[in-house]
Amino acid sequence: MEIWDKQTKAIRKINPNAEFTIKENDLTTIEWYNNTTPISVADIEAQFPTVEFEDAMEDLRAKRNNLLKDTDHLALSDNTLSSDMTTYRQSLRDITNGLTTKAQVDAVTWPTKPGA
Repeated sequence: MEIWDKQTKAIRKINPNAEFTIKENDLTTIEWYNNTTPISVADIEAQFPTVEFEDAMEDLRAKRNNLLKDTDHLALSDNTLSSDMTTYRQSLRDITNGLTTKAQVDAVTWPTKPGA
């Protein structure tokens, strides 16, 4: 994630309607427009872990969804899933459970796809 993207997302978490520009990725150069109440650099930076976690979760879910999609054809009504495949697919669905930090997301261990 680009630094300006993280900064922008952090500001939008605090005020989704904020109108502003940031020069050279430097939060001390924010110009606020159209009566947007300025947000302190500390408050913006305090949102960085949340923004990073949400982006990591978005990436995790996208990968998980693709892995599920790759086995969807096996789960059609005219097929019987093996118990290993059922367990694999359920593990993929459950992979986001209990994750609360980017570090936890980064440490996820992906289940191994069984033979079809």
